[in-house]
Amino acid sequence: MDAFFQPVELEKAYRLINHGPTILVSATHEGVENVMSAAWACGLDFKPAKLTVVLDKSAFTRRLIEASGQFVIQVPTAAQADLVHYLGTHSRHHEQDKLLKSGVDLFSMPEVAPPLVAGCAAWLFCHLIPLEQNQQDHDLFIGEIKSAWADSRVFREGHWHFEETGDEWRSLHYIAGKHFYTTGRSLVVE
Repeated sequence: MDAFFQPVELEKAYRLINHGPTILVSATHEGVENVMSAAWACGLDFKPAKLTVVLDKSAFTRRLIEASGQFVIQVPTAAQADLVHYLGTHSRHHEQDKLLKSGVDLFSMPEVAPPLVAGCAAWLFCHLIPLEQNQQDHDLFIGEIKSAWADSRVFREGHWHFEETGDEWRSLHYIAGKHFYTTGRSLVVE
């Protein structure tokens, strides 16, 4: 385990996605793993910590989450932009070897079934709160955050420190097609 991989207090876990980054969603069920990109995720509650994520009905990962009741949300970095684009534009429905072809580096954590994507800035392990009407009508999934971690080079003491790292650590924000922005400079008001 990387020395920079550090736990984040659950009451502050929403801060990992509060700035609206593009995320990676991973899940597994009965030995089948997948990772996909998603653009719509946000914090929902502090205690217990919860988040929401929109997953289209056509997404292979969605079926794994519905079957297993667990998933991991990752905050990828600008250095992973090509990987994020690949994982968001290729479906395991059509490419059974999608993960192999993508070159994604996965690792595991004790008592966490879904794989985690190496090289990200943050990870949030969630249990699905099944609300079928939301899932069917709006593709909206709610997860209770059970564990959260971040790379301490870029997130520590409950805050992001993008301005103290290289541009490759900045989070991605998807616009359309192949177009992303990265997190910009910090602005502190008095």
